[in-house]
Amino acid sequence: QLQLVESGGGLVQPGGSLRLSCAASGFSLDHYAVGWFRQAPGKEREGVSGISSSGGSTNYADSVKGRFTISRDNAKNTVYLQMNSLKPEDTAVYYCAAFYGSGIATMGQSLYDNWGQGTQVTVSS
Repeated sequence: QLQLVESGGGLVQPGGSLRLSCAASGFSLDHYAVGWFRQAPGKEREGVSGISSSGGSTNYADSVKGRFTISRDNAKNTVYLQMNSLKPEDTAVYYCAAFYGSGIATMGQSLYDNWGQGTQVTVSS
């Protein structure tokens, strides 16, 4: 059974940092593109960042460019999202998702067919 599990969320003050992890079980992430998405209360889910299967290509939403970094460690079957300089507007449930066989980084949600359950990130003083 393919499963993605997010971890690393929590409560952080504005300007702080968190690192989210997306661990895969039941399959190898090696050939999967992975994306991070988020959904704030009352808002639609939006793309945050994507990484290609090799890690050679990444992309970011304009709202997080320069603050967030996506990376992957295929040996650990895990993708990370390092989030720095967090703002209250980053508060949301963060989800990771994966789909097979892409050499590109994308935040196109319709492409992703494996989703995690999400982890809450709250940025507040």
